[in-house]
Amino acid sequence: MLNTRRQMLQTASCGFGSLALNSLLAETGLQSQNPLYPRSAAHPARASRVIFLCMSGGPAQLDTFDYKPQTGKKPHPGSVFRFRQHGDSGLFVSELLPETARHADKLCVINGMHADTGIHAQSFLQLHTGERLRPRPSLGAWVSYGLGTENGNLPGFISLNTSKSSVYSSGFLPSIHNGTPIGVNGEDMSRATIADLAGSETESLQRRQLDLVQSLNRRHLQQREQSSELENVIRSMELGFRMQTAAPELLDLSGETAATLKRYRVGEAMQQTGTCRPTDFGRQCLLARRFAEAGVRFIEVNHGSWDQHKNHRRDLQANCQATDAPIAALLQDLDERGMLDETLVVWGGEFGRPGLVPGDGKDETGHNANGFTFWMAGGGVKAGYVHGRTSDTGAQAVDGKVHFRDLHATILHLLGLPANDLTWFHEGRHHRLTGPDGGRVVDQLFA
Repeated sequence: MLNTRRQMLQTASCGFGSLALNSLLAETGLQSQNPLYPRSAAHPARASRVIFLCMSGGPAQLDTFDYKPQTGKKPHPGSVFRFRQHGDSGLFVSELLPETARHADKLCVINGMHADTGIHAQSFLQLHTGERLRPRPSLGAWVSYGLGTENGNLPGFISLNTSKSSVYSSGFLPSIHNGTPIGVNGEDMSRATIADLAGSETESLQRRQLDLVQSLNRRHLQQREQSSELENVIRSMELGFRMQTAAPELLDLSGETAATLKRYRVGEAMQQTGTCRPTDFGRQCLLARRFAEAGVRFIEVNHGSWDQHKNHRRDLQANCQATDAPIAALLQDLDERGMLDETLVVWGGEFGRPGLVPGDGKDETGHNANGFTFWMAGGGVKAGYVHGRTSDTGAQAVDGKVHFRDLHATILHLLGLPANDLTWFHEGRHHRLTGPDGGRVVDQLFA
């Protein structure tokens, strides 16, 4: 009986076929046949979702969150901007981040981060996938695979403002877990759509066109033995159609108050890399909050231009100015809406930068993968806490070291996923995000 009903739904030319099939699967306990159906955590979860604030290019930790005062008679590389202690925790934050500093008691700062390489492309890939040389599923795709989505009309993973497919690739995982990119190749998100969602055709016409294509796909599927790739294409096309109804409303910020738009600095001109131009990082942060509210499991927000070899002071100040208020607004909104406890916010880039020597007149920095900073907030981590330490010059992590593998393991664990046992069989062996040696869950970060 079940097979007959499923076949009927697969071939019916009506817009309710996919929704009815999902309902049928739920009624009969066959949710596992829907890859995005929300799944229970393997152990008690601290967080339900992740917002990853990716600062591409390598933010300078010594001038943001890792304060290195000058000691001794001879100047050495250290912090060149002023720092102050903030909140009840007394957490040190740079003068460049006054709005974020107001939330110091929410932050869990990791000053002992380290990675394998100071090459941008490789370390960026390792940050997102655990591998630095080969394409692999990204962190967001693993989260979608492990937990599904809380909203059947939206994907489990959305990536805002990126042109690098490695950031949102599902790799060898089913393509339904691929991240959906919105606003690629730059930060102008004001006209962002998901693959030109509505197009020029009416919804009913699009539904009829999709039903025709899907009927051909399903007929082809019946002639093949368990073609997972074709099944995923069918599911992805149905999800894409449902997104045309749900996503435009989420992308439309006209319903937000003027005060909210101002707090996020949406559309506001800011000084960036020496020129005054609008930056839409605030729009991205606001969209991230809205997608989190709507049930998306993993949202990545990208901000580039942190690769500051020359004009370090000027460009770092511009980047901090562009991101400071929007990040503070996001933390404030999540907290006031009662979402921060279940939302893990993560901030960082592919590595850090060496410190400058105050007073030597130089304004150039390089790459430093041996010691840098990430921070987290919400989602079960300690608040107003600093973990780990770099050397006096910030050259390397010397205490509380956390590798990208450990960061990935910790994020998965906070989501209730088995850090080193979430695997996928590919090319003759089981693969995992945390690599062959696995990652260490840094439970010292947990509240």
